[in-house]
Amino acid sequence: MQPIVLITGGSRGIGAATALLAARQGYAVAVNYNRNSLAADEVVRQIRARGGSAITVQADVAIEAQVMAMFEKVDAKLGPLSALVNNAGVVDVASRVDAMDLSRLQRMFNTNILSAFLCAREAVKRMSTRHGGSGGTIVNVSSVAARLGGAGQYVDYAASKGAIDTLTVGLAKEVVLEGIRANGVSPGIIDTEIHASGGQADRVSRMAPQLPMQRAGTAHEVAQAIVWLMSDASSYTTGATLDVSGGR
Repeated sequence: MQPIVLITGGSRGIGAATALLAARQGYAVAVNYNRNSLAADEVVRQIRARGGSAITVQADVAIEAQVMAMFEKVDAKLGPLSALVNNAGVVDVASRVDAMDLSRLQRMFNTNILSAFLCAREAVKRMSTRHGGSGGTIVNVSSVAARLGGAGQYVDYAASKGAIDTLTVGLAKEVVLEGIRANGVSPGIIDTEIHASGGQADRVSRMAPQLPMQRAGTAHEVAQAIVWLMSDASSYTTGATLDVSGGR
């Protein structure tokens, strides 16, 4: 049976790279997006052009009803879920904590934390042997910001990723005897569009000389770690968060 993966925030950056790589590894891929349907369609087009199977699934993953509808669509269109990649996330413009308003914090925590819990919940309901499933894997995308803190820039983002690290450990222990492994990846400076969305389009070029490898990582390099954690090659790995940060 063909394995099936749902990737949240799968239309660009790390999510898109993971979708393309997973498809090459034989997965049928559900590419979640919130607003950018053209980008999601392009990821699916590329997968299908190479003979793969993929669909788009629109949902704001911070909204419970939309998450539930998304999983139901994957059930109906592709079949029983094998893997979930909790990749959807946002950053915001650089700010001190004492200048952050409630709307910023709610957006950050709803998108980066609440969505991961909602999606993990629905995935466990489908994968867990306790619920009649046959097992599976969950990979949560964190950030090295969780241990660096993001002072003067985005402590809120760093805190949200710290919560993801805790979710990974707790969830892994909770479902380990139900056929599910849960792990995380913790990217460093990766050359994707997310920096521009946080108002720092030049962040990669500015930061690269300060990094141990003196270059940013690529989305494909992070995707390779995610797909490894999804695979049987990592069968004795659960509750782990793998740094993909070039030594940062």
